[in-house]
Amino acid sequence: MDKVMRLSSEKGVVIFSKSSCCLSYAVQVLFQDLGVSPKIHEIDKDPECREIEKALLRLGCSKPVPAVFIGGKLVGSTNEVMSMHLSSSLVPLVKPYQC
Repeated sequence: MDKVMRLSSEKGVVIFSKSSCCLSYAVQVLFQDLGVSPKIHEIDKDPECREIEKALLRLGCSKPVPAVFIGGKLVGSTNEVMSMHLSSSLVPLVKPYQC
């Protein structure tokens, strides 16, 4: 859990992802389209992958990836991020982190 909390605070927008996950890719593209360059952690390339997945689930993610953190706080997975985007509440949240 400590590792996840440390990594989630490395940058304004952090996405925990897996290299083969199409939903993770879609969320990454969304943030790039919004002018945000998120820090991506491909957990399937981390030797502690299982521990990271468990920590993300304990933090409240419905699925371990993608897990999106903004300002060091868990926003959620694909459903939460897309819902925020459709309700126009995502852009104001990421505005401080736009390039």
